[in-house]
Amino acid sequence: MLKTKRDFITKIHLVVSIAVVIPIAIVYGFCPDSQFDIQLNTIDEHNAFKAIMGLYLGFSALWILGLFKKDYLKLALVSNMIFMLGLGFGRVLSLLIDGIPTSGYVFGTLGELVLGFYGLWVLKSRDQSTTNT
Repeated sequence: MLKTKRDFITKIHLVVSIAVVIPIAIVYGFCPDSQFDIQLNTIDEHNAFKAIMGLYLGFSALWILGLFKKDYLKLALVSNMIFMLGLGFGRVLSLLIDGIPTSGYVFGTLGELVLGFYGLWVLKSRDQSTTNT
């Protein structure tokens, strides 16, 4: 998985993403009110959060494949970058329009942007190294 320095640089953000996204998915799916200022009152609201859980777990599965299967690495890197930047920029938009959320969401925003931009940097670095060889 992380055998060389290059493997570490290329994949560490996938490992971090998996370690964060899977537990968050479980919280979103089964008890979002335990960690966040969210109260779900209808079956539809619970259903939406279970769908988010499924989406998060599905992406995590793809990132795990990318860690262990060379053929899935680029797809894992691209999907992780899009996932993280999509969440991060959506949260920035919310900060600007809706105001400051709880500290967990502010921290999450920073983490998502860092992981997303790191993923972008990894993809650019990989593309440059393959064109230079």
